[in-house]
Amino acid sequence: MRAKIAAGNWKMNGTAAALSELDALAALLPATPPTVVLCPPAPLLYRASEAARAHGIAIGAQDCHMDASGPFTGDISATMVADTGASHVIVGHSERRDAHEETNSDVRAKARQAWAAGLTAIICIGESGDDRAANNTLDIIAGQLAGSLPDGATATNTVIAYEPIWAIGTGKVPTLAEIIDVHDFIRTRLCARCGATEGDGIPLLYGGSVKPDNARTIFKAANVDGALVGGASLKASDFAPIITALSQS
Repeated sequence: MRAKIAAGNWKMNGTAAALSELDALAALLPATPPTVVLCPPAPLLYRASEAARAHGIAIGAQDCHMDASGPFTGDISATMVADTGASHVIVGHSERRDAHEETNSDVRAKARQAWAAGLTAIICIGESGDDRAANNTLDIIAGQLAGSLPDGATATNTVIAYEPIWAIGTGKVPTLAEIIDVHDFIRTRLCARCGATEGDGIPLLYGGSVKPDNARTIFKAANVDGALVGGASLKASDFAPIITALSQS
């Protein structure tokens, strides 16, 4: 059985006062919840880890540097992330690839650093609206997966998140058939790359305008093992129904 994971990416939102949402979320979790990972901004990582420990909620960072240390003002290393008590880190999010011009090789290096620090890397891949319109989705996904995933990926050190860029924060969501098509394709590629056992064990998340009202439909796909949620993860009242839908899928 693959792990079911509900991950929340707060992006550049939240101050210390927002950590009260951790207690609120814990009170709304189902009796047998999936793995829940919250990824707040870097300044909140330590306090979030302390607050989440009692609730069994994991904490992740939104990014890490591709080097272990050095003269990189304003950056944070994977070792620093782990030192806060966090267990996961997102790498390769489309907003990083776009705004910071991160390449597949950059993402691969960050994933390696995450593994070296004992973190689970949540590696993001996804096509643009133009790619989708041109029917290039699977080619883009194949290239990003091949270039961003280091050798040595396992079911314990890696999570893959498929986030079509055109769906992030737009309210647009692929059809269930489109989600199934991409996730089945990723699963096949992972099995070919990592071997059947490891490739079949790596969790695949869907991300892009996941809401309480569409989560149950999305989780019907056999190779969707959870979600990477943006805005809906900021409030416990919005995130909890998604987590519950995943636990019942």
